[in-house]
Amino acid sequence: MGDVLAEQTSRGSFETVEDIRTAAISYRKGERESRAELDRLLDGLSPEGESVVARAFTTYFELINLAEERERARVVREASQADNLEDGLVATVETLIEADADAGTVQQVLDDVLIEPTFTAHPTEARRKTVKAKLRSIASRLEELDERRVTDREHDQLWRKIDAEVTSLWQTSQVRERRPEPQDEARNVQWYLESILFDVVGEVYAEFEDLLADEYPEVDVPKLFEFRSWAGSDRDGNPFVTPEVTTDTLERQRSVVLEKYSQSLKRLSGVLSQDGRRIDIGAELERSLKADRSRLPGVADEAKERYPGEPYRQKLKLMRERLRRIEDVRPDGYGDEAAFLDDLEVIDRSLRSTGADVVADEYVEPLMRQVDTFGFTLASLDLRDHQENHTEAVHEALEHEGIDYYGREEDGRIEVLTEAILQDEPILDLDEPGDVSETAARVLRRFEMLGEWQREFGVSAIDTYCISMTEEPSHVLEVLFLADQAGVVSLPDHCGLDIVPLLETESALNGARRIMGTLFENAAYAKALDARNDVQEIMLGYSDSNKENGFLAANWDLYKNQRRLANICDDFDVKMRLFHGRGGSISRGGGPMNEAMLALPNETVTGQIKFTEQGEAIAEKYANPQIAERNLEQMLNAQVRARYQAICVPEEDVSEEWVDAMDEMATTARKQYRDLLESDGFVSYFGQATPIGVIEDLNLGSRPASRSGERTVEDLRAIPWVFSWTQSRCIITGWYALGAGIRTYLDEGGDLDVLQEMYEEWPFFRTTLDNASLALARTDFDIAEHYAELADPELREEFFPHLQAEYERARDAVLDVTDREALLKREWLDESLRRRNPYVDPLNLLQTHLLAQTHRTDDEEQTLRLTVKGIAAGMKNTG
Repeated sequence: MGDVLAEQTSRGSFETVEDIRTAAISYRKGERESRAELDRLLDGLSPEGESVVARAFTTYFELINLAEERERARVVREASQADNLEDGLVATVETLIEADADAGTVQQVLDDVLIEPTFTAHPTEARRKTVKAKLRSIASRLEELDERRVTDREHDQLWRKIDAEVTSLWQTSQVRERRPEPQDEARNVQWYLESILFDVVGEVYAEFEDLLADEYPEVDVPKLFEFRSWAGSDRDGNPFVTPEVTTDTLERQRSVVLEKYSQSLKRLSGVLSQDGRRIDIGAELERSLKADRSRLPGVADEAKERYPGEPYRQKLKLMRERLRRIEDVRPDGYGDEAAFLDDLEVIDRSLRSTGADVVADEYVEPLMRQVDTFGFTLASLDLRDHQENHTEAVHEALEHEGIDYYGREEDGRIEVLTEAILQDEPILDLDEPGDVSETAARVLRRFEMLGEWQREFGVSAIDTYCISMTEEPSHVLEVLFLADQAGVVSLPDHCGLDIVPLLETESALNGARRIMGTLFENAAYAKALDARNDVQEIMLGYSDSNKENGFLAANWDLYKNQRRLANICDDFDVKMRLFHGRGGSISRGGGPMNEAMLALPNETVTGQIKFTEQGEAIAEKYANPQIAERNLEQMLNAQVRARYQAICVPEEDVSEEWVDAMDEMATTARKQYRDLLESDGFVSYFGQATPIGVIEDLNLGSRPASRSGERTVEDLRAIPWVFSWTQSRCIITGWYALGAGIRTYLDEGGDLDVLQEMYEEWPFFRTTLDNASLALARTDFDIAEHYAELADPELREEFFPHLQAEYERARDAVLDVTDREALLKREWLDESLRRRNPYVDPLNLLQTHLLAQTHRTDDEEQTLRLTVKGIAAGMKNTG
């Protein structure tokens, strides 16, 4: 980086950056008493110099993140070779063996498990797609240097390529000039699916099957993973996600996955060159070939002429033709992925009948796993919108038919919707709904298109509808009603949709039994559930719950409500699938996914689990194939262990003493957090002491930063709320009021020994405190004070000392309970933070310097935005 900086700017610029870097390091090492020298250097920069410094430190972090990623991959490979990979697949099987699990129980566990990572388009990825592409190119060169035996000449060539890429990266704009469109976000998600996960999934299955076969040869490994996406279909708060965008996403994803299969069949054709005169391929494959010849006689003749006496190659050519015809006007393409999978299974059985099991294992079975996982859709889409929009659409559409919907109480609305769903004839003409508002027209058209999407792409391509801010049973029935009017639902025989209430407010969570119980007892909804195998998906919103109640209270509420929902579903003999709406940051439910899965209450672990993956967390988990494979293995390890534990101990044994302690701490924490949010002037302080104004204009994603455009905590989306506090190194969203809750419990007669026992023995409490520890470790009040100085003096004096005192109280409380001397239990993470802090400091201080200016030039605005991206890269976190 230094070499490129000197070449592309000047020796003087290089030396300035070096002076800033060494001054920051000296202060962090304790060699300087203050940051005066660092402040002096930054204050003396010209606008051009500020741009160079911001770019230099931002690019440094982009590159150092690649180095850390490579080290992670290296550690995983070395541990895998030594068979001591913690939380890996070897450990999964060993856990089952050590628990004396019999084959029947292991089969039950695997049959129950289904892991559904769901990629969202939430705007927390601060990097441009162009920049990411360049970084992936550099990463591939590093991988070659690390894993290949190269000659000196090849070594030099690779480093020249890296030099060229870093030079190009330096000359490339880091800041988006336009807001990404929904199609951009969908293509971004698609890249991880087609470029990384498509190949990695087969490897995970293959290793797991090999390990299980040694100890449990009679156990079959079913489908364990399914990938889903909101990109291109999540309409909540994003007017740019239109039916045209969703259609485009479905078409593109299908084209991509069909091309992947076609390429796989072509490679397979290179392997399956067996001479049909020397082996007996079996009657089943003969019948399959005969059917294809009848279906596609011209293609069959070509195949026979090109591959005489090679039946597998003939079959594969016919299969490729049928794949091509799926998107073609010509007939006889595959009707669905099941038909394609049937053909692969025929080939698999034929090979095994000839003694070519190793060929089937190595080349055919991985492709079968890919088809089972990705289907003809690559990733199934979830639709989502706010409940208010559905209510408005139903009201206006029914009003046009002479039915008063708005004027009815909840029971009356439920009655109207239920009768309409159960009657045979539709009430609405979705194609011509009459004179309705823009919102109603948009909703009604979406449901009309839903029917078309399912007919064209298959039901599984888009079979889930999530309802934001669900507060009443009617909010769920409105979606069922509209789906019924669109022909997507035809009870009692068919329901092409999982309808998913998103419970994200305190009132909705507290009213869960009323909402879900009413639905389960409803005649229409019960039939819909029966058609969906009595599985009810329920989404929990981590982000808004945290923003509404604070870190500790939100985590406790979510834990209690998960148990409550499990009990409700159990009472009605309904199988629950929890959908965890987790963000990338601790404040939005983030943290290690495998630890979160193991910390869930036993009652909620039915085997099926769904969770969101978003923003920079997607890149961190899935950009590198080895790390992606490691993440999938850790998830599988955690879910298998959690499900086995839930079968053995269906109800988690949590002592009343622990529950009472949590209730007391959470009640105090919620009150203190709400008092802060509702304090006069706090919203103004937030606006002045964080870079929220810059973040709102950053063009991170296609969705607006707030729901109505107003700057209030309630209206602001959780992502920019968390992002802003993270940038200012005052991450109150991950620890505020935690210390107050713990201290009040102890002051009122609570016992520290009890809290330490809870930390040691209760996964929920341990994970909660460990996540808070990470947020506390990333907080830096020396830096936060510079941001506080941007606020009006009276606001600064009121809020900053209070926040600092609460930070110290939370830090001390966590250290007391965990009985540690340092916040972080992972030494590598502590080391990473120490190494990064001196390089983040100049960006933070430069950012506050620019924020303090009342008038900024366009170049200075660009530099300010660049500091946001640099700090995000340095912290490896946005919101």
